[in-house]
Amino acid sequence: MAENFRAIIFDFNGVIIDDEPLHLELLRQVLIEEKMTFTENDYHEKYLGCDDRRCFHRALTDHNRPADAANPEYIESLIARKTHYYHDSIREKNLLFAGIPELIAHLASQVPLAIASGALRDEIEVALTRGNIRQHFQLIVASEDVTRSKPDPEGYLTALEGLQLVIPDLLPTECLVIEDSVAGVEAAKSAGMQCLAVTTSYPPEKLRRADAIVPRLSDWLRIP
Repeated sequence: MAENFRAIIFDFNGVIIDDEPLHLELLRQVLIEEKMTFTENDYHEKYLGCDDRRCFHRALTDHNRPADAANPEYIESLIARKTHYYHDSIREKNLLFAGIPELIAHLASQVPLAIASGALRDEIEVALTRGNIRQHFQLIVASEDVTRSKPDPEGYLTALEGLQLVIPDLLPTECLVIEDSVAGVEAAKSAGMQCLAVTTSYPPEKLRRADAIVPRLSDWLRIP
């Protein structure tokens, strides 16, 4: 069905790279160091699909620390600490989902590909380069490139603008978004795009706004 679209925009965490459990672990580690914590259910309900800034802001607010939540320098220090831990964790690992390199290489030969993610650009670049798939993406929209995180559609609309430099008459309805989170599906639909959801992070009933739902990308986007 990929041939029905003129461009494909991927989320990153939980779609290309299997690192959502790592992000949960590292977010919890930093918060515990700051005398805060959350449950795994909290992570899936409140944090998954959000960028680091929104995660820390929400955690501080939930723990009745509004002054800290309003302090951008403090939040940046928490983000930097989590990023440091992330790089230490993945330095020797390739966490790409099985079959993703072959799938992305095939899709890139058919249509332009982009990424729109709440992850930091450096994290995305490192993982794509390590997996030898960076060259297949026309552009990357990372956390630093937007002011509002998912479920706001800004990231996907920014990716559309970049793709329109390649396909000037590209419409939102001609873009397929591949997502794993509730917030991501909401963002894609708000951007006027079609959305394929994979159940790597949420059960199907949570992703019902998506146009199609599959357990794995290989179940839907098959390489001939």
